[in-house]
Amino acid sequence: MKKTLSIIALSVIGFGLVSCKKENKEVQNPEVIGVDSTNAPVADSTVAPVTPTVAGAEAAAPVKSNQPTTTIALSESNFDFGNIKKGAKVNHVYEVTNTGTNPLIISEVKPGCGCTAPEFTKEPIMPGKKGKITLSFDSSNFDGSVQKYADVFANVENAPVKLTFNANIQP
Repeated sequence: MKKTLSIIALSVIGFGLVSCKKENKEVQNPEVIGVDSTNAPVADSTVAPVTPTVAGAEAAAPVKSNQPTTTIALSESNFDFGNIKKGAKVNHVYEVTNTGTNPLIISEVKPGCGCTAPEFTKEPIMPGKKGKITLSFDSSNFDGSVQKYADVFANVENAPVKLTFNANIQP
C-alpha cells in the first residue's frame, strides 16, 4: 500500500512539473529528464508520502513500470509544422537519447486527441543509444492555428514527458 501511494504521489508531482515546465525550442540544448536509478529513493521508505491534489491529474496517470529509472534527452519537445493545407496528413520524428545507465523503455505514447497517431521505438533503448517517437497529425477537422500534444510514458522519474506540435491549417 505504501509503495502504491508513493508511486501515485511521484506521478502527480511529475505531471505537475512536466505541465508547468517552459517549452525549450532550441535543438542545440536538449532537455534532460529523469534521474539515474543509482541515487533513486527506496519506495518502502518510512516517510509517508504527501499526495498533492492537482486538477485533472487522474487523466494522465502513468503506466506503472517495474523497470529501473533512467534519463533521456529530447532533440526537441515542440515542433512547428508551419502552414499546412486543410486535410493534409503530416508527421514529425522526435529523437530520444538514453542519457542514463539503465535501458530506456517507452511503454506508451498517448496523444491528446484522435487526430494524432503515435509510433515509437518499442524495444529497450540502451544507454547512449537513440530511439524515435513519430507523431502523425490529420488536419482534416481543423482550421487556423492548432497546438496538439502527446504524453510519453517511460521509465523516467518525471513521466509522462509531453511532446507538442503546432500547425496553422489553411483552406
